[in-house]
Amino acid sequence: MHGQNAEGRPDGAAASVVVPAHNEAAVIGRLLAGLLADAEPGEFEVVVVANGCTDGTEQAAAAFEPGVRVLSTPEPNKYRAMRLGDSAAGHFPRLYVDADVELTGASVRALAAALAEPGVHAVGPERHSPMDGRPWTVRWYYEVWHRLPVVRAGLFGRGVVGLSREACQRIGELPEFMGDDLAASLVVRPDERRVVSAAQVVVHPPRTLSDLIRMRTRALVSTTQIASGTQLADAAAETRTTRADLTRVLREGSMAQLPKVVWFVVVTLLVRRRAARAIKAGDYRTWLRDESSRLPAEAADAQR
Repeated sequence: MHGQNAEGRPDGAAASVVVPAHNEAAVIGRLLAGLLADAEPGEFEVVVVANGCTDGTEQAAAAFEPGVRVLSTPEPNKYRAMRLGDSAAGHFPRLYVDADVELTGASVRALAAALAEPGVHAVGPERHSPMDGRPWTVRWYYEVWHRLPVVRAGLFGRGVVGLSREACQRIGELPEFMGDDLAASLVVRPDERRVVSAAQVVVHPPRTLSDLIRMRTRALVSTTQIASGTQLADAAAETRTTRADLTRVLREGSMAQLPKVVWFVVVTLLVRRRAARAIKAGDYRTWLRDESSRLPAEAADAQR
């Protein structure tokens, strides 16, 4: 059985889980319930950082106390919310989890166990993206995206990344980035990171094409920011989709994949056009997120 120290932190917790949350009242309960469902008291230290929230996120997370510690800051900034969570968390390994995904305590254990292996400094779970109720414009894009080699091997786009103490120190030496998960994936060498098959995260994809484009635009702007004059520039460049990647998708599938690959290219070109405006303006702060997956299906369908 785990107790707590004088600062309210669990003694001997297997890992610290930091959850930055900006206006996530509709979904954060789903995440926290899954994290704590099969956890012993104090097994995981869970720190939610409600940042710039106006919708009751803090109150929704506080409903899970004492298993969850809730911090609040008026500034809507994910990177700084994560650092605030770091200052409050007391254990390693450290897991950073987006508030809109689903993750179980069993998956936290599997990720922590992987980080205990010699030479492993960053881990992520296998992703599952349910496509029920998504239009073909979204389904086709993801069918191709999930097949890309860099997407299968990278830790970004999973909503969960686990880091060792050493990897956290490396991240701390970097400037502020919009793409925190991509930076975490790139700050370690390929042989130092693992996608852990025993852990699974549910990542809810957009319900509309417009939200897909918004989300992918942010991802491209984030990649460009990291690739612009930092020590991660070369690694970031390797995350871009190439013609060879798409050819490989076709070769591994069948000609039935051709229309989907063509659609993937069309969406990618639309995203690049939109991202170019933000990049030209040097806007690496505007957070374009998918709102449709956070809404009930009926409300999202009405927005199509």
